[in-house]
Amino acid sequence: MFTLVRSRVRTAALALSAVAALAFGGTAATGAAAAPVPAKQGPTSVAYVEVNNNSMRNVGKYTLANGGGNVFDVAVVFAANINYDTATKAAYLHFNENVQRVLDNAATEIRPLQRKGIKVVLSVLGNHQGAGFANFPSQQAASAFAKQLSDAVAKYGLDGIDFDDEYAEYGNNGTGRPNDSSFVHLVTALRANMPDKIISLYNIGPAASRLSYGGVDVSSMFDYAWNPYYGTWQVPRVTLPKSRLSPAAVEIGRTSRSTVAGLARRTVSEGYGVYLTYNLDGNDRSADVSAFTRELYGSDAVYTP
Repeated sequence: MFTLVRSRVRTAALALSAVAALAFGGTAATGAAAAPVPAKQGPTSVAYVEVNNNSMRNVGKYTLANGGGNVFDVAVVFAANINYDTATKAAYLHFNENVQRVLDNAATEIRPLQRKGIKVVLSVLGNHQGAGFANFPSQQAASAFAKQLSDAVAKYGLDGIDFDDEYAEYGNNGTGRPNDSSFVHLVTALRANMPDKIISLYNIGPAASRLSYGGVDVSSMFDYAWNPYYGTWQVPRVTLPKSRLSPAAVEIGRTSRSTVAGLARRTVSEGYGVYLTYNLDGNDRSADVSAFTRELYGSDAVYTP
């Protein structure tokens, strides 16, 4: 992808529970087991990181003041791309120079998080070229892209894949319009390739509304789904237990702390198991993070540079 600096004016969401985080996908290719994580009672907290501008290491700098361990359970590398090769007429997985830098430097950008017990997931996003998750021309084409995704997870020792069906611009470069079968074939193949890894859904775009085809519903194949609109409450329309859903989505430093706290209170009171945050940067955001950790875990957040 060309360098995509994403300033999302809209709003988002992602998730997991601390116990469930350990259940879905081990810390791959680390060469060492993750350190024991102090027990944390409450929803799974997720942090998307814009790696064009920020380091994944920032996710591991926040802990709970009451000794409950990491604030964040899942860190999302934002973002790889689904690109389109006009010569072969096929979609392919692409990393811009910043995403590639993170992956090539997994020893310093990813492994330290995994050793703390934080799962690291790769987000995949459209890139204005017409290729998306919802317009593969055949089941074979969807399966081929699924293999590229699972191969990347294995190669770089990641914990899963996050689907974000935005900016595809379906129809560009002579590509097809969204169809009902593509995303079902893609998710089915990816789950078969990596049965023990995380697959999450950023609940937006044509793919998110096409989860069933030919008697197959892939909803249950996702580990998490979240609201894509920051600063709002919206329950994802995906058939998953409440423990795997994040109706709350906030942008750190832009969503007001009162809204952040209110959405966290509602997450707890209505029994949801995930709390999504976006755009964690390298500044000390402990005040913004504490706005939700007090409600989710009964503790302030501590930032350690």
